[in-house]
Amino acid sequence: MHPSWRELPVRTALPALHRALGEHGTAVLAAPPGTGKTTLVPLALAGLLDDGAPVRRVLVAEPRRLAVRAAARRMAWLLGSAVGAEVGLTVRGERKAGPRTVVEVVTTGVLLQRLQRDQELSGVDVVLLDECHERHLDADTALAFLLDVRAALRPDLRIVCASATSDTAAWAELLGGAPVVEAHGVSHPVETVWAPPARAVRPAHGTRVDYALLDHVAAVVRRALAEREGDVLCFLPGVGEIARVAGQLGGVPADVLQLHGRAPQAVQDAALTPAEGRRVVLATAVAESSLTVPGVRVVVDAGLAREPRTDHARGLAALVTVRASLAAARQRAGRAGREAPGTVYRCWHEAEDALAAPYPTPEIALADLTSFALQAACWGDPDATGLALPDRPPAGAMAAARQTLLALGAVSADGRATPRGTRLARTGLHPRLGRALVDGAPAVGARRAAEVVALLSEEPPRAMGDDLGAVRRAVKDSRDPYAGRWREEVRRLLRAASDEPATALDDATAVGLVVALAFPERIARARVERPAPGERSPYLMASGTAAELAPGTVLGTLPWLAVAVADRPAGAHSARVLLAAALDEDTARRAGAALLATRAEVHWDTRRGDIVSRRVESLGAVELAGKPLTNPDRALVRAALLEGLAREGVGALLTFPSNLRERLAFLHTAIGAPWPDVSDAALLDRAEEWLEPELSRARRRADLARLDTTAALQRLLPWASGQAGRLDELAPERVTVPTGSKIRVDYSTERPVLAVKLQELFGWRATPALAGGRTPLTIHLLSPAGRTAAITGDLASFWHNGYPAVRADLRGRYPRHPWPEDPTTAQPTKRTNARK
Repeated sequence: MHPSWRELPVRTALPALHRALGEHGTAVLAAPPGTGKTTLVPLALAGLLDDGAPVRRVLVAEPRRLAVRAAARRMAWLLGSAVGAEVGLTVRGERKAGPRTVVEVVTTGVLLQRLQRDQELSGVDVVLLDECHERHLDADTALAFLLDVRAALRPDLRIVCASATSDTAAWAELLGGAPVVEAHGVSHPVETVWAPPARAVRPAHGTRVDYALLDHVAAVVRRALAEREGDVLCFLPGVGEIARVAGQLGGVPADVLQLHGRAPQAVQDAALTPAEGRRVVLATAVAESSLTVPGVRVVVDAGLAREPRTDHARGLAALVTVRASLAAARQRAGRAGREAPGTVYRCWHEAEDALAAPYPTPEIALADLTSFALQAACWGDPDATGLALPDRPPAGAMAAARQTLLALGAVSADGRATPRGTRLARTGLHPRLGRALVDGAPAVGARRAAEVVALLSEEPPRAMGDDLGAVRRAVKDSRDPYAGRWREEVRRLLRAASDEPATALDDATAVGLVVALAFPERIARARVERPAPGERSPYLMASGTAAELAPGTVLGTLPWLAVAVADRPAGAHSARVLLAAALDEDTARRAGAALLATRAEVHWDTRRGDIVSRRVESLGAVELAGKPLTNPDRALVRAALLEGLAREGVGALLTFPSNLRERLAFLHTAIGAPWPDVSDAALLDRAEEWLEPELSRARRRADLARLDTTAALQRLLPWASGQAGRLDELAPERVTVPTGSKIRVDYSTERPVLAVKLQELFGWRATPALAGGRTPLTIHLLSPAGRTAAITGDLASFWHNGYPAVRADLRGRYPRHPWPEDPTTAQPTKRTNARK
């Protein structure tokens, strides 16, 4: 055993941890990064530190493959042996373990697979879940399963939740009041230098980060090298940003290393091993707590992180760039003070911390839950209601996941896993990719299916282009690290797939078919069959989402696509295709068979202003063929007519020859209930009451125009209250004037208008009022020629004040008509004076 283990701070917490496990069976270990919780604690739990101690088999679960390899190598080094002896490791596609192995380091995904195959975890005495504070979905799920196992099958199974933060109360409660054991590392002071960009930078959108910010980060790294001693650890959100900053650091007096999950093994080893010269390590969040980079005295923090986002309605999932939480920023800064006093350069304004989240958002609240839902179904708890999870899964995301699994045939109608679902889960892939492998192998041959699925399981570098067929050919000829990992995954998938020979399908069609089997709702058809030269057609995916090829695409103009990777940039109206394969209609029909449908489509066509009835064959939202429908269903026609009334307006499609609608509108305004609202919106809402059965018999726009709306509107009169009989009293269609003429009232204006020749009103002293006396008529007094001579709402006042001026003006022009001095006592007349 290497003597350096005695210097690790966690050593002092080991006795308390042993006591906690002996008395309670579970424990929470809180230990900052660099204290030895990942490397020394498993060896102690296995009994490898004390001669004569009982040997227990320990399973250590890490959230990342990079952390698995680093932890296994470090423990093997402490023991003076090689990985595969006392300490082994297992990641997807690789296992190094033997009969002497007592400590095995695995990813949380591998742990879930083992639990599904062997719920008792036979032969395992202790499980240590590392980095619980990061709240990865697989880790949360594994803990819930382990608690089930301990409660029902293995009360002797010991569980340790290890966290790099002191926020442990929730974990202790989840473990049934487990003891919390704390290990305190040597904490050196860390000076904070605020180093925001001199000019404002654009906020991150999706995975895009403003190059101005990355150039500024590179400048801060140069500044840190000049102002401070020791190695520099720079945190960036992703591989692309790391490559960009590395390109800006040419000529610095230090070795520049890029540390991330895709980095070659030699680079990972170099980053995690002390070196003589200065180094700049550009790293993703993997270096926050999972890995310890020796020699670091300076941290440069870009302040960004990546989180998953899922658009369940459109079936799009992607990583987005967000502000790192305050807890993550503290973790990053702490890396500078692990070995000696250090400095952190934060590339943002101090005031921005007030807007940052205190902790990272749990992955279960953000991610696509299809894999989780299948794991829960295979575990026997389809709704996950019986699982002891730190946070409940969102109901909407779980519903979307169940719909996907149902479409894949992975679960039954009651949510239970089917034999096919169990097989998909055991591939170790996302259920969509599992389906592509299982169904694709007999369709295209096992090797081609495995090769394409391997490309989908770890997205190839964007620099390789967006044509998946071309990417596959390039990767097969390549010897770079990505190609190496791809070959390993292909070999693993071939072991999981049935041994099917290649079929007669050409390679391009085979690639498109496998992609479409994984993502049938992303089968896309060009909206323009023959775009103009130099232009590319937009696409419509089977999910109903519009999509466009990204600038610089090499896919060209294709009528059909199988979209493997797409995102939707912030503010964009369409999805952006990032990786796709060519497809044809026959293959699209084959892969998307579950989405094929033939339906009667009856809708209101705004351009034609009438109903369109067709029988349509479609693949999801993509129309394949259509022909006129001669006898559409009456219910569909009725719905389309209502759609037309809503779009065009009731008044535009229906005719109201009488003034009944206007009279009712007046009474609704003047009195209110029980007189009905007859606005367009109200009439649409009550169409069932007043337009039936006439509406159900209509077949087209012309039929609407012929409806007897006067009779129909009478159905809305307040018959129940007994007020309907007062309609002619409260809002008469016509008013009888002193001559006996019945003059029609105009209800189309704000106040009802009675237009009548002045001589017919002689003897009328007061203005008639409507709505039970609430609203006086507005009277338009007409000259003998029918022109408006005066307007009044108060007839008595007009006779006294206005009439003399009207009489003086008009009696000379119309001498044959009577113009008495006192109209209130004169005889009303429709005639002229008798000739003398």
